[in-house]
Amino acid sequence: MPDEYRGPTPEAPQPLWAPWRMEYLTRPKGEDCPLCDALHNDRLIVHRGKRAFVIMNLFPYSNGHVMVAPIEHVAQLSGLDAEVSAELMELTQRSMAALERTVQPEGFNIGYNIGHAAGAGITDHVHEHVVPRWSGDTNFLPVLAGRKTIGEAVEATLQKLLEVF
Repeated sequence: MPDEYRGPTPEAPQPLWAPWRMEYLTRPKGEDCPLCDALHNDRLIVHRGKRAFVIMNLFPYSNGHVMVAPIEHVAQLSGLDAEVSAELMELTQRSMAALERTVQPEGFNIGYNIGHAAGAGITDHVHEHVVPRWSGDTNFLPVLAGRKTIGEAVEATLQKLLEVF
């Protein structure tokens, strides 16, 4: 008698369509800072303040994932003065309020990954992640397959945030 299908397992994973993943894995890893480049070329920018800015994460952990960063190219939090630090916090609060109005999360993960060992993909320009979360948004995909489902294009969420920021 044939075995019944029990869904994907680590030994028998099923394909998951995540077209952005290959772009992330194969993108050129030049010496240019992607945050400075996006700021200079006005790509995915939600808000530009006096000394800090908010940008959509091109490779989001969840719908609405934004990053808050100083305009100045600085690698460490210790390199920021009090004015920049205060603006980063203000933009974090504004980002949360805008995300609450647009994607209605049930919570947030807020944090910095400083250094490659801590998981930073951009190691030389400090930035904070503001990640909207929902009850039950961690399911079998990240646990067994190491993947997440993003239900809305980054550009669509950007347009929503631009309307309310």
